[in-house]
Amino acid sequence: MKYAYRFEQILTVREQEKNETEQAYKASVQAFEEVATKLYELLRKKEALLAYQTERLQHGSTIEEIHQNARFLDSLEKMVDTVQQKVVQARAKMSWYEERLLEKNLEVRKYEKMKERDFEQFQQEQLRVEAIFLDELSTLTFNKKEIR
Repeated sequence: MKYAYRFEQILTVREQEKNETEQAYKASVQAFEEVATKLYELLRKKEALLAYQTERLQHGSTIEEIHQNARFLDSLEKMVDTVQQKVVQARAKMSWYEERLLEKNLEVRKYEKMKERDFEQFQQEQLRVEAIFLDELSTLTFNKKEIR
C-alpha cells in the first residue's frame, strides 16, 4: 500500500506561501540596503562639505561662497532627514516581513512534523498488517501439514 499524506495539498500551499514571503523579505532587505546606502552617501557628502567649509574658512573665502555652502548644507540636511525617514520605513517593512517569514516557517514545520508522525503511524500499521498476514499464513500452512 502506498503512503499518501492527507494534508499534502495544504503543506504544498503553505510551502508556496513561505517561499513567496521569503522572496518579499529578500526584496525588503535589498530595498533597506539601498536606502541605507543612500543615507550613508549623503552623510559622507555632508561630512566632506563641512570639512571643506572649515578649510575654506581658515584660508579665507568670500561671503557668497559661505552662503552657497550654507544653502547646499541645508539642502543636504533636508535630504538626510527625508532619507532617514525612508530608512525607518524600510526597516519597519523588513521587520514585518521577517515576522511573517518566521510565522510561515513555523507553520510549514508543524505540517512537516505532522507528516512525519503520520508516516510513522502508517509504517507501524503496515508492520501490524504484515504480522497478521504472516500469522494467518503460518496458521494455514500448519493446518495443511496437520491435515496430511
